[in-house]
Amino acid sequence: MAFPAFPLTRANALERLDSFLPAAAGAYARLRNKEKGQGQHEHVSRLSAALRRRVVSEEEVVSAVLERHSLAAAEKFVSEVFWRTYWKGWLEQRPEVWEQYLGSVQEARDALDATAARRARYQAAIEGRTGIDCFDAWVAELEETGYLHNWARMQFASIWIFTLDLPWELGAAHMVDRLIDADPASNTLSWRWVAGLHTAGKAYLADPERIRSMTDGRYSPKGLARAARIPSDRIAVPSPTSIRTAVLPDPVIPTLLLVTTEDLSMENIDTMRRLPVKAIALIKGRSEWDEIALGDALSRLAEIWPEATALGTVDPDRLADTARAAGCTQIATAFLPVGPVASSIAPYRADLAKSGVAFSESLRDWDRHGWPHCRKGFFALKEKIPALIRSARA
Repeated sequence: MAFPAFPLTRANALERLDSFLPAAAGAYARLRNKEKGQGQHEHVSRLSAALRRRVVSEEEVVSAVLERHSLAAAEKFVSEVFWRTYWKGWLEQRPEVWEQYLGSVQEARDALDATAARRARYQAAIEGRTGIDCFDAWVAELEETGYLHNWARMQFASIWIFTLDLPWELGAAHMVDRLIDADPASNTLSWRWVAGLHTAGKAYLADPERIRSMTDGRYSPKGLARAARIPSDRIAVPSPTSIRTAVLPDPVIPTLLLVTTEDLSMENIDTMRRLPVKAIALIKGRSEWDEIALGDALSRLAEIWPEATALGTVDPDRLADTARAAGCTQIATAFLPVGPVASSIAPYRADLAKSGVAFSESLRDWDRHGWPHCRKGFFALKEKIPALIRSARA
């Protein structure tokens, strides 16, 4: 596929945003759920791969849209951007849900070997051999392009869980490993929502007539489940905790700038841009798409700090040694939300402190202001959107 279709560089993402702006209001609201098929996703922004890595930020996108349209006209698109904020904020205040998910994925994989029928259904699902026309087509599109329309993802998840009777965790893991815009919070929690585990007792059941309508008759799925049997979650959803406090960087000590796929436009964060960066290193991405975005970010950071030494990839367990060897007593990065990157670094934070290397993170104002409203359902955040936008634009 041509990567600019789902841009991974900042220049391409800004071009995509500019081309989408005329449709961000009325056309998006009317047509966003139309699933036109592979290569024909013209009714959505196709900015998700860039937003997931913050090649461009949510604030930049919303600001650009509201320079062109009123909030009332662009409410549907702006709300979709805030769903990304909601999922991240909700998970940030319930990190146990992420750990529970990881453990359940492994348990579900182990259990496949003990149940021949389930193993057969699983293999048919991941190979697109279920006989359910839309599902099999979406499996092929996901494999070939790394993308599915958001509406199709809901149908896919529902069919996986309720028709094929497969663990939601295996479906979430299968999808996140293939998506060009794979986001730990959005993917995991969306699957939980479809399964009926996010909003108690409220699942999403794929409807064949609705699928036929939204795909303009391309698909006519047979044999879909008529009832949603909500999986039993062994651990109750925990109450929200306080958002983790990040240590801000010291603006005067020699700094190693750590680049991760959680935020690839750190040069636009005020607390980062003022730092005395002596070296730049990165945590390796999980895919070829990550590597493209990381390479683009490194080239932009080199323009901001041309004297900094480019150290390339560093393993999390070597952070302290790498920083000291570069003459740095501080590692600075953007805030690491709950997910694989944060999990990979967490075991070594104590070693950093013992070695005299400070580890600092900069939380964007967008998250600082939005996340506290993500403790319950989306509506609690949605009703705050006008005030949050006013604050961001002040």
